[in-house]
Amino acid sequence: MTQSPEIAASASQSEAIARCEAELAVFIQERDESVKRCRELLAAEDPAAGVFHAAEIFRLQQNKLRLEVEMEFRRKKINRIRLGFDEADAQSAGGLVF
Repeated sequence: MTQSPEIAASASQSEAIARCEAELAVFIQERDESVKRCRELLAAEDPAAGVFHAAEIFRLQQNKLRLEVEMEFRRKKINRIRLGFDEADAQSAGGLVF
């Protein structure tokens, strides 16, 4: 028994959305861990004793920003899939369809 093209496309879309949502969940978890670690390092700093964690805090903040960008890309990709845009549309637009 073969599926109609609409059903196959719908199944493909739901799989792609599920995959993006799983990636989004991982990014959210990683971001939350970075924020938690950053707060711990900020609390552990003691300027009077000369204890600073500036480099690690900066790296964690950069990682948080990177993860937020990845999360936004996944959200926009999910929206594109739901609206019916596909990768061919993105290629014809020079890859600028977010």
